[in-house]
Amino acid sequence: MPEAYLVDAVRTPVGRRGGGLAGEHPADLGAHVLLALFDRVELDPVVVDDVVFGCVDTIGPQAGDIARTSWLAAGLPSEVPGVTVDRQCGSSQQAVHFAAQAVMSGTADVVVAGGVQNMSAIPISSAMLAGREHGFADPFRTSRGWLARYGDQEISQFRGAEVIAAKWGITRAEMEEFALGSHYSALAAIEAGHFAGEIAPVGGVREDECPRRDTSLARMAALAPLLPDGRLTAALASQIADGAAALLVVSERALRVHGLSPRARVHHLSARGGDPLTMLDAPIEATAHALRRTGLSIDDIDLVEINEAFASVVLAWLRETGADPGRVNPTGGAIALGHPLGATGARLMTTLLGNLERTRGRYGLQTMCEGGGQANVTILERL
Repeated sequence: MPEAYLVDAVRTPVGRRGGGLAGEHPADLGAHVLLALFDRVELDPVVVDDVVFGCVDTIGPQAGDIARTSWLAAGLPSEVPGVTVDRQCGSSQQAVHFAAQAVMSGTADVVVAGGVQNMSAIPISSAMLAGREHGFADPFRTSRGWLARYGDQEISQFRGAEVIAAKWGITRAEMEEFALGSHYSALAAIEAGHFAGEIAPVGGVREDECPRRDTSLARMAALAPLLPDGRLTAALASQIADGAAALLVVSERALRVHGLSPRARVHHLSARGGDPLTMLDAPIEATAHALRRTGLSIDDIDLVEINEAFASVVLAWLRETGADPGRVNPTGGAIALGHPLGATGARLMTTLLGNLERTRGRYGLQTMCEGGGQANVTILERL
């Protein structure tokens, strides 16, 4: 089977809610990383076969196929098409999968994958709320088929995170220690300049805005739970954020024809589903599935990026996989760095590439929980 290679990757800084990126049009955020990508790679953009972007809540300025709009807003060749995909939080990781699959199938040689999200402008679940305001039904609990299968149970990521914490016996104190570590790791990475090579500054925003220098266990302990009698607080969840990221995915033929140097090879890609009510524990089985398919063990994986949707998600995954915590999210995760929904998958992969190169690791694994009880897994081999 033909191989798919990652040539380069770039992202914006992640802006906090209401922060330095809040006023940016999503198409302009997408355009920014597209132009930054071609600034880094000597390649005529007209040879791109497709642009695949992830985005969630594609309404307002994110509507109308934001992949295509971003490409055109960047002033890039109009002959190149674009398509927007939605696998909830894993949308831009799935965008990379679709790009790699196109290359591996032989139907494309050069594909740009990425994602964009401005959560300051378009809050989470805006599309569903807009539907309700216009008299349209809830996408879950008013479907006859859904009700027949699952009943009228609440669909909530907060509930899912609490169920996971209870099932694995994860205490609030454990989660607070984990969250504090995420902030410390992110701040240390910023101070050491580990993100500098992957970030294309936007205006005056040059660094990730979300890590909190003033956080502490005492501050976290004073917060009220998200749900009555729950263990999770806002400090133990990913931060609302804005950002974009883009990667160049090519075939071996494109490497040769265009004289490109790959940074990594796509060793494996897959996606699995689980219980849509628990929702957030799908990365556990998805990771096991990926390791079975590749013949690798978790000890063969040098670095992991798993999205910190909630602290309980990562801690349960660690318990089930037996992964070395020191290899997991070494430069912090979404609790500290933020989670711009449609952009996070591509942001994580951009960071994973940089961390593999910095540590000279061979294999990197990325996974994330997604709405509907799904999870993507990508395994990269550094070249």
